[in-house]
Amino acid sequence: MLALTACTAGGGATPSGGTGSGAAGPAAPVVSGRIDAGLQLPWSTVFLPDGTAVISERDSALLKWVDSAAASGGQAGTIGQVPGVVPGGEGGLLGLALSPDFETDRNLYAYFTAQGDNRIARLRLDGSAGQWKLGVPHVIFTGIPKASTHNGGRIRFGPDGYLYVGTGDAQRREQPQDRAALGGKILRLTPDGRPAPGNPFGDNPVYSLGHRNVQGLAWDGAGRLWASEFGPDVDDELNLIVAGGNYGWPEVTGAPHRPGFLDAKVVWPSTADSSPSGLEIADGTAYLGALRGQRLWAVPLNGETAGDPVSYFTGSYGRIRDVSLAPDGRLWLLSNNQNPDFVLILDLPGHAGRPTSTRFHTTSKLV
Repeated sequence: MLALTACTAGGGATPSGGTGSGAAGPAAPVVSGRIDAGLQLPWSTVFLPDGTAVISERDSALLKWVDSAAASGGQAGTIGQVPGVVPGGEGGLLGLALSPDFETDRNLYAYFTAQGDNRIARLRLDGSAGQWKLGVPHVIFTGIPKASTHNGGRIRFGPDGYLYVGTGDAQRREQPQDRAALGGKILRLTPDGRPAPGNPFGDNPVYSLGHRNVQGLAWDGAGRLWASEFGPDVDDELNLIVAGGNYGWPEVTGAPHRPGFLDAKVVWPSTADSSPSGLEIADGTAYLGALRGQRLWAVPLNGETAGDPVSYFTGSYGRIRDVSLAPDGRLWLLSNNQNPDFVLILDLPGHAGRPTSTRFHTTSKLV
C-alpha cells in the first residue's frame, strides 16, 4: 500500500510566489496507485475519450497505451513507433496533444526531434480500445531549432481550439528575443500548423517570447495560460503567459522587475530543488513535476497571482517528467530515468468528481 504524503520546503534557497495572493495552501495529494508498465523514458501523457492513456517514450519513439484501469488489473501495450524521430540528448519523441475533435477526426499531435530540427506531426489513431493502430504521420510544422539540450517539446490545445507549443532556445541565445525566430518561444498554431488568427505579431506563430526552455503548459479555470520553464543554474520559473509578453531570457531570469520584461510568478532560486517539467492545474492549484528536484510541487493560484509552493514526495519516486489530469480527476505522474519507469497515480482530496478509491499497488506488463 502506498500512502506517502511527505511535505517539504526544499533543500536550497526557499522558492516563493507572489506576496499577498490570498491563496490557501494546497491540500495534500495521496498516492493511490502505481502502474509498472515497463516504460522507458516516458515524456507525455494524453487521455483518449474512452479513458485510455497514450504515453510517448523519448528515445524509443514509441507510443504506448495504458488502460486507465491498469492499476487494478487492466492492460497496456504498444501502438507503434513514430517515424522520423532522431533521439539524442534531451531530444526525441516529446510532447503529445489530442485533437479537440478526436472523436470525429482521430488526430493525435506529436512534437519530436528530427534529423535537422524539431517539428510537429499529426497522426491518426485508428481502431478501438486495446487495438489502436498508428496511421501515417503528416508533418504540419518544421524549423524549430534542435540541440542536445533545450529542445522544449510541450504541446497542448488551448480553450480557444488552437495548438500551443513550448520551444527551447536550443543553446542559441540570440533566438528568444528575436520575433522572427522559433527558439525560446510559445507558439500558437491552427490545427493545420499555420499561425493562429489574432497572434500578437501578425502572421507569425509567436505568441510569447524570451523563454529559455518551456516544459509545461496549462490553463486555469478562467482560461489563463501558465507555463513552467527551466532556468540556467538558478531561477526556475512558473509564468503567467500573456499574448506578446517578453519573459526576459537571456537578458534576465526570475523576477528582477526590469522594465520591458514580465516577471515570473514563482521563482525557484535553486534548480536543484525543481527543474520543473510537466504542469497541470486542478481546483486552483498548479502541480509541477520536478526533474532534478525529484518531487511534486503544488502552487496555489488566485487570479493572476501565485502563492508559495509546497513540495511532496521529495526523493521518493525519482525524477517527475509529466503531470496529467485523468478523466476520473486523479493526477498521473510519469517517472523518468528509473529503468524502467512507471506511472504514479494521485488522489486530490476534495477534487470535484473524484471517485472513492481503494489503495492499490499492482503491476501491468506491456503486451
